[in-house]
Amino acid sequence: MASYIPYTGEERQAMLKAVGLDSIDQLYDVVPESVRVKDLDLPEGMSELEVGRVMADMAEKDKIFRSIFRGAGAYRHFIPAIVKTVTSKEEFLTAYTPYQAEISQGVLQSIFEYQTQMCELTGMDVSNASVYDGASAAAEAVFMCQERKKSAVVFSGAVNPQVLRVVKTYCESRQVPVTVIPPKGTATDLEALKAAIADDTAAVYVQSPNYYGVIEDMDAVVEAAHAKKAKVIMGCNPIALGLLKTPGEYGADIAVGEGQPLGMPLAFGGPYLGFMTCKQAMMRKLPGRIVGETADHDGNRAYVLTLQAREQHIRREKASSNICSNQALCAMTASVYLAAMGPKGLRQAAESSAAHAHYLADQIAPLGFGRKDPDQPFFHEFLTECPMDPDELCKKLEPYGILGGLPVDGGILWCCTECNDKADIDRLVAALKEVCGK
Repeated sequence: MASYIPYTGEERQAMLKAVGLDSIDQLYDVVPESVRVKDLDLPEGMSELEVGRVMADMAEKDKIFRSIFRGAGAYRHFIPAIVKTVTSKEEFLTAYTPYQAEISQGVLQSIFEYQTQMCELTGMDVSNASVYDGASAAAEAVFMCQERKKSAVVFSGAVNPQVLRVVKTYCESRQVPVTVIPPKGTATDLEALKAAIADDTAAVYVQSPNYYGVIEDMDAVVEAAHAKKAKVIMGCNPIALGLLKTPGEYGADIAVGEGQPLGMPLAFGGPYLGFMTCKQAMMRKLPGRIVGETADHDGNRAYVLTLQAREQHIRREKASSNICSNQALCAMTASVYLAAMGPKGLRQAAESSAAHAHYLADQIAPLGFGRKDPDQPFFHEFLTECPMDPDELCKKLEPYGILGGLPVDGGILWCCTECNDKADIDRLVAALKEVCGK
C-alpha cells in the first residue's frame, strides 16, 4: 500500500488522529469479524522496475497484425497526429465525465462544438453530449419513442447483434415488446418489416450500412414507419455519412451510432462513445446532457447545461433515462478528429474505404470468396462465402501478419478502410492463394 499511496506513515497517523482513531483497522470495527478478509492470495509486491519487466513480458504475447480486414462495429481508421496532441493536453484530459460541467465554460464549449458537429454530420437538429457507446445509444433511442398507447419496437435482423442484445436487455426490464425481423439474405426484409409495423409500434430501428455492410433502402423504411405514425431510429456509421445520405435527408426521427471511428483506436473495445441526434420535435426526450449557447449579464457569449429537467438526477421518478453524464474525453476526441479532417477529409476517408472494399471483393471472388447477395450495394464491409472453415482460415493468415475477416454464420465478413491500400490488399490476396492452394 505504501508503494502506491503518496502518504507517509506520519501523515496517515495524523489523519487517523483527526477522526479519533489509532489505526486503520479501527475504521472497520463495524464490520463483523466473520466477513473480514485477513489475507489475499496475491504474490509479493514488486518494484516499479520489476513490474515493468513483467508487463513487457505479457505484452510480447500479444499478436500485432500488420494488416486488419475486420470491422463489425469497431474499425481501424487513420487518426491525424493532432488528435492525440490536443486531447492529451492537461487542461482537456479526463478519466471520465466532468460531474460539474456547468462550472467550466471550456468544457461546456467543447461539448457544444461536439454537438454542433454531430448535427451537421447526421443532418439532424439536436445532439446530446454523447452516451456510453453505440449500443446504449440505440437502447436509449427506443425509450425516447415510447408513448402511452405505442410501446412496441420493430428491429431489422440485419443490425449489429451486440446492439440488439443490449436493446433486448433494456426493453425486458420495462416490458417493451421487441420484434426482430430476420434478414432476407444480408439485407432487411422490407416486406416483412412493413407487415410487422402495427398501430402500437412506437419505433422501427434499421442500421445502414447494416451489420453485413449493405446500404439499406431507408426511404422505404421511413415511408412505411411514418405511415403507421411510428418513429424511425437509424443506426449509422459516422464515416459513411461523409459519403452517403444522412439520416436527416432520409427523414429519420433519431440517428444513433458508435463514434469510435471518429479518431479513436481499437483499444481492446473501449472506451468509445455513443452519439445521439434527433429532430427538434423530440428534443425534450433526448437523454443525457445538452449544452446550449446563451449570453451572460454583460451580453457576452456563454454556455450552459440546458433542459436538465428531463434528467434522472432532477426528476428521477419521471425520467425516461438514468443517463445524466457523457463520454467527455471520447466526445472531444471525435470533435477534434472531425475538425482536423474537415468535410473534404471525411469524404475522402469514406471514398477510400469504399473503393478499397470493392477492390478487395473483386480480387478475392475468384478464390472462392464470392459475395453473398452480390446485387446488394455495400459501403466498406461485405459478407462472402469461404472455401474452408472461417476460423481455420483466420488462423492460417496470422503468420502473414494478417487479421482476416470476421467468421459469422454463413461465411466471413470482410472490411476495408482507408488504411487498407492496394498493396495491403494485394498481400492478403497472395496469402489467400497460398492458404487456399489456388
